[in-house]
Amino acid sequence: MAEPNVITKQDLIESAKTCIVKNGVNKLTLKAVAEGAGVTQGTVYYHFKTKDQLMVEVVSDMCQTSWDRLERMKKNSDQQVKEWIQTGLQSASKRNSSDSFYHSLFYSLITASLHNNKIREQISGLLTYENQVLEKQIEAVAGKELYGVSAEVWSVLMNALIDGLAIQSMMIEDFDANKAFKGLETLLIKQMEDNQPST
Repeated sequence: MAEPNVITKQDLIESAKTCIVKNGVNKLTLKAVAEGAGVTQGTVYYHFKTKDQLMVEVVSDMCQTSWDRLERMKKNSDQQVKEWIQTGLQSASKRNSSDSFYHSLFYSLITASLHNNKIREQISGLLTYENQVLEKQIEAVAGKELYGVSAEVWSVLMNALIDGLAIQSMMIEDFDANKAFKGLETLLIKQMEDNQPST
């Protein structure tokens, strides 16, 4: 099959995001992505062999964008630590909102990965990437250890907390995600500020 030269993989990922926003995750198809991008289905199949592969790429793209934004913010001053935490949690909170599709897409992939080793490997890679990026960012703002716990473990715990809040937001109708995120923000800022070296 000849390589399409008119549209990029990123264009198709953006088309997929638009399709999901307009019609929901359940109505995402490779055909809908092709129509949204104004290309043939063959062009989409060239880049993505399956819908699951496309979904993994959409989730990965959203993660990369969020982590890149935080990476640009990391600094060592107290005020910047606070802003870094607030920005990170605001981003996570937005992904938990009722009009966001990120976690429904992510958990659909988790479910699919239980029976599909290729998806499991991709999700494992994505989670590992997130943990490693967050570990480096935590080290940059708070050092290699907080209260006797390594930045590596903190990164896993923080990502698990965010994903756990997403599950509760999706499953409990009257779950107050704003209250939970505000409490988490207060806790994290206090821990990070307490861990800053005194001047």
